[in-house]
Order: sequence, then structure tokens, then C-alpha cells
Amino acid sequence: MAEYKIIKKDGNAKRAEFRTVHGVIQTPVFMNVGTAAAIKGGVSTEDLERIKTQVELSNTYHLHVRPGDELIFQLGGLHKFMSWDKPILTDSGGFQVFSLAKLRKIKEEGVQFHSHVDGRKIFMGPEESMQIQSNLASTIAMAFDECPSSVAERGYVQKSVDRTARWLVRCKNEMMRLNRLERTINKEQLLFGINQGAVYEDIRIRHAEQISELDLDGYAVGGLAVGESHEEMYRILEAVVPHLPEKKPTYLMGVGTPSNILEAVERGVDFFDCVYPTRNGRHGHVYTNQGKLNLFNQKYEKDTKPIEEGCQCPACQRYSRAYIRHLLKAKEMLGMRLCVLHNLYFYNTMMEEIRDAIEQGRYQSYKEEKLYGMKQMPILHGR
Repeated sequence: MAEYKIIKKDGNAKRAEFRTVHGVIQTPVFMNVGTAAAIKGGVSTEDLERIKTQVELSNTYHLHVRPGDELIFQLGGLHKFMSWDKPILTDSGGFQVFSLAKLRKIKEEGVQFHSHVDGRKIFMGPEESMQIQSNLASTIAMAFDECPSSVAERGYVQKSVDRTARWLVRCKNEMMRLNRLERTINKEQLLFGINQGAVYEDIRIRHAEQISELDLDGYAVGGLAVGESHEEMYRILEAVVPHLPEKKPTYLMGVGTPSNILEAVERGVDFFDCVYPTRNGRHGHVYTNQGKLNLFNQKYEKDTKPIEEGCQCPACQRYSRAYIRHLLKAKEMLGMRLCVLHNLYFYNTMMEEIRDAIEQGRYQSYKEEKLYGMKQMPILHGR
């Protein structure tokens, strides 16, 4: 069984350790997103170890569609498949079902939809999602939920949240059954529930209290960073996090920019994930403590400095902005790869700094200094 231990609190910010069968996660943590069991941009498992990755995140839906969770099970599970021995979290597939599938039919049993890859008909409900994630043998499995639009009508959101609550009970029961099976690879797979409710505080709070009673291994706040303003997101976090168990990890799904993370940590969040550092890196946008740079800009054509002075990432240790810009302009894969490595290293290092600042009781001043330094960095959202 997992063990979550708070080492230090600074206001609502928590510095903790989360013990799992695949190792101890130091929180707050940013999970590096490898949707199809790989970080986009040519990043290897050796790279992940080098850039201080603690948790890799893969997606249930995408791996079910290709190459197939049964195949991964036959090959010994996701850890063996991608040669990674640290924790892996698998998203439930719910978000992708509701965002990628143009034609879908939601019933109490689950969702009928068509694969975005080959159009074949797929059915996924709580039991199917748990079975797929059990085949993948991830460290942490996410409950199957519906992620309603943040601007959906209140009546629809309430019905959706009620169904998600019923689905969560089925997820828990199915995971308990699967973890007892002889054939199961990871018999200590953990389950995180997901709080939903769009931007309606009362629905969110009621749902948080309801799912807290199930005594799960952790709790996520889902359905944010999908179109609402950042002020609304912070308002919902302030309302909901106090109603989730403090002695369990709290995960804000799909967030976000460095600014978003700094604000959410202050509101008690432990776990984060977002495609931004990798997606931005593939487009030549790199994060620094002085803001975000676009290496396609001509002003870097003769710039012999690294992306950021003093950075210990593989890109900054050896290559200049001018060279990386050349690679990007020439559409050489190495350019994307170096930018992705830098961005993930930047995020992972920032999380180290956050943990140190909380331990030292100076989180508020650290946050203000960091935000001031990155004042040119725009606040964006994206799951």
C-alpha cells in the first residue's frame, strides 16, 4: 500500500513523499508526459533519468488503440516495454474519449465511440479502463470519468458529475478485483479519483466530499485548464482542495505553465502534468528564468550563449542558441530534441526549487521572485 507523508507545510503548500511499489515520489512533482510511452521529440529513457524525471505519464486510450494493452501485457507491462523502472501514471482515457471522439454515445455502462486512428468502434467504461490500465501495469491508475466542458450548462454538469461518482465506485471495485488476480503484473496498482464540476463551486465541493469517503490512494482535480480563465481555475482550487483529504496526494490534471504551477502549489497541489514543455520545445519555444524565448527569432542567429546561462541540461551544457536555431530552421530532429530536453529539465529543476523553498519556509518569497523573473512569460492553459 502506498504511503503519503507530509514533510513540511508552508501555508497551504505541501512538501511530501509518496511511497509506491516503483519508488518514492518527492512532491510537489511535475510528471513528464509520454502519451504513447515516449516523450515526443526523440527523448529516450536514459534522457529522462538524466533530466531528473520522477514520474512518466502515459495515456490509456492511446496505448489501447496502438499498440494495444494486451500486447504490452504480454511483453511484461509498460515498465518493461519502455525500459523505465520509476513510477508511471496512466491517465484513464476519459479525457481523450470526450475530446477526440467526434461520434460518441454516453450510457450508464460507459461510452461507445470510434477510434481516431482507424475508425473502429470501441466501448470503454470504468471496468474496461481499469482492465486496460491493469494490463499496462502502471504505478498509478486514474479513474474513468467524464470531463464536461468548463462552460457546460449547470444541469448537464450535475448529471455528469453524479455519473462520474457512480463510475468511481465501479473503478475501485474493479481495481480491487484485478489486484487480487494471479495474472496481474502490478498487484499494488494505485487508484486516484477525479473531482469534476466545471466552474460550479458547490458541485465541485459536494463531489469532493463524496469521493473522499472512498479512501482512495490520491485525488485529482480534473476539468480545469480547458478554456476557463486562470482566475477561475485558482478560485476553484481554493474552494475544492480543502475538501479533499490533506493526507493524500492532490493532482491538478493538465496544468500547466510555470506560473500556473507556482500558484497551484500555494493552494495545496502536489502533482502536475502538461504537454507544454514538450510541445513548446518542438516549436523552438524554450523556458528560462527570464521568460520564454522563441529560438526561431533572427536575433539568435549569431548568439553563442546557451539557452540559459548556468543551466545544467544536456542542451545548455554543450550547444549555443545559434546552433539550435540552425537545427530548428533546417528541420533537423536534434533541434526539437534539445529544446524538449531543456524545457523538461527546467520544469523538473523548478519543482526541486519549490520543494526546497517549502522545506525552508520561504515559499511565498520564492514564488514572487520566480514570477517576477519570468514576468514576460504569458499565462496559458492546456491539458
